Amino acid sequence: MDTLNEPQVWTLIGVFAVVMLGAMTLSTTLLGRIIKVSMEGVEKSLGARIDGLRGEMNAKFEAVDLRFEAMDAKFDARFEAMDARFEAMDAKIGRVEDKLTHLDRDVQALSRRVFDDERG
Repeated sequence: MDTLNEPQVWTLIGVFAVVMLGAMTLSTTLLGRIIKVSMEGVEKSLGARIDGLRGEMNAKFEAVDLRFEAMDAKFDARFEAMDARFEAMDAKIGRVEDKLTHLDRDVQALSRRVFDDERG
């Protein structure tokens, strides 16, 4: 059996080291590419989900906005009806005040006539 001398051993160690270093470099490069492709897939999937969520949220917010607008219109209608009723009440109160003023004037006139007749 042939034995290896020292330069041959060092050559084999060097070749083995180069092969191992090359294999590690190749596996690291391939692993990096695989991770990059996987991350791009995750990014696309996540982007699609976010876009779907954005559309769904926009639709829900629009529905809520429509409900608020409907409630706002309902409140506006009720406030307008209440304003009309208050204006009608103000008009009635104004008429009652006018009648009381006239009544007060008439009572004062009658009082003057009655008490003036009693004094004189």
